[in-house]
Amino acid sequence: MKLRVRAFAAVVASTLAIAAQADQTINTDVVVIGAGAAGTAASYAAAEKGAKVVVLEKQARTGGTGQFSEGIFAVESSLQREMNYTLTTDQAFKLIMDYSHWRANPKLVRAFVDKSADSIEWLKANGVTFEKLTSNYPGGLYTWHIYHGRGAGWIKTLQDKFTALGYPIMTETSATDLIKENGKVVGVLAKSKDGEKIELRAKSVIIATGGFGNNKEMLEKYVRFPNAMPVANVGKTGDGIQMAWAAGAAAEGTEVVASYRPGPVGESTTSHTGAAAKQPHLWLNPRGERFADEGIIFQWPFAGNALEKQGGTMFVVFDQNTLDYMKTKGIDVGVGVMVPVTAKLDKFDEHFQRGQKNGIAFKANSVDELAKLTGMPAEALKKTITRYNENVAVRHDRDFAKDAKFLQAVSKPPFYAIKSVATTLGTLGGVKVNENLQAVNQQEVPVPGLYVVGNDAGGMYGDSYDLLMAGSTIGFAVNSGRIAGEHAAQAAKAR
Repeated sequence: MKLRVRAFAAVVASTLAIAAQADQTINTDVVVIGAGAAGTAASYAAAEKGAKVVVLEKQARTGGTGQFSEGIFAVESSLQREMNYTLTTDQAFKLIMDYSHWRANPKLVRAFVDKSADSIEWLKANGVTFEKLTSNYPGGLYTWHIYHGRGAGWIKTLQDKFTALGYPIMTETSATDLIKENGKVVGVLAKSKDGEKIELRAKSVIIATGGFGNNKEMLEKYVRFPNAMPVANVGKTGDGIQMAWAAGAAAEGTEVVASYRPGPVGESTTSHTGAAAKQPHLWLNPRGERFADEGIIFQWPFAGNALEKQGGTMFVVFDQNTLDYMKTKGIDVGVGVMVPVTAKLDKFDEHFQRGQKNGIAFKANSVDELAKLTGMPAEALKKTITRYNENVAVRHDRDFAKDAKFLQAVSKPPFYAIKSVATTLGTLGGVKVNENLQAVNQQEVPVPGLYVVGNDAGGMYGDSYDLLMAGSTIGFAVNSGRIAGEHAAQAAKAR
């Protein structure tokens, strides 16, 4: 404990020393660190409430991972009412809490769920249009509000409105330290791309730096499977989380990652090779053994967990009959709105040939040849395929109870295999917060002047990401950002 106190004191002392050497000083009400989805929502929400706001973004471009999102979670929204869809906030709250076995922060979850419908109206009022309401898998709950132009569209819309108010988004400007005086966070130290040191004095600071999905050291220290391939993550190095910890905030949720669909390395979300690999075909580990009910592909975290236990690499195997089905009837599992369910894989041959050149796609006229190409043991592979085909013949998966409608024989050559790996959309925790998104210590006492939102905030998921209700990650980004922005603006007026 003494070492931690001394280290913290050293951080504060060095921060104050750097502040004295700043090349430029900016005074404002609120500083938002990060211009992704959560930071954009926070900054505009605070500005709407009358606060003066400055946004810092270390990348040259804004938007973060949120720009690739397709739709947002909400319950009891106007779109749901128009469809007479009756899922309630109480039901949604209980589903989230039960999934986490009540390891999630109930007050935070409740605040998120209760704010969600209003955030749809807020986005609509600010020029965002919604195309449809849907679920992300057959039989799923209709919480996914698909917006026009993907996340990049609404993020740009809100950022344009924000800058039109006269407030800056300082790109290629990295926050380096928080300034803390008399127990309160009162600003940020930053550095521009040209090396200029900037001191920003503020009444509140909102951290929205997107987690630590690109920080190998933090991943190895905190998450269960650090080797998952990050998807759409750039520069997520945990800067904001570490600054919050140094300021006295407690850690929470550092082990939670957004497990995504396993997929082949180097293939985009529009790839038909990638789409084929994300179907409930035959999944085999490098030893040629089947290891799961492949139908769990509908629930990304389940698929990710199963694959991680196998070391993070598998081969998705199917035959010509199955390929013909995907080309003529379409796929059973959609890849978001880019390659939707029932889409026909008419570009498969072209994309598969590219995969062959890149060493992730294999085609053979016999099982022995497929074993040689992939490196799976031939005898194990033949034994597994024989057993699987026996299950198909009796329409009963005696091993892992996969739904019979997904049982398709591997019998007609040529045979195909696509090498897939565990993937992640990023980390989903780091800093302990309350329902106002204020950073808190282990005793849940707020660190004055400090808020943490989006993927930097812990407590939303307990210890596991869930996909029960689609759009929850971007939904939490927007709603946590709004809650923090509004609260910070009110606090600024009071100080």
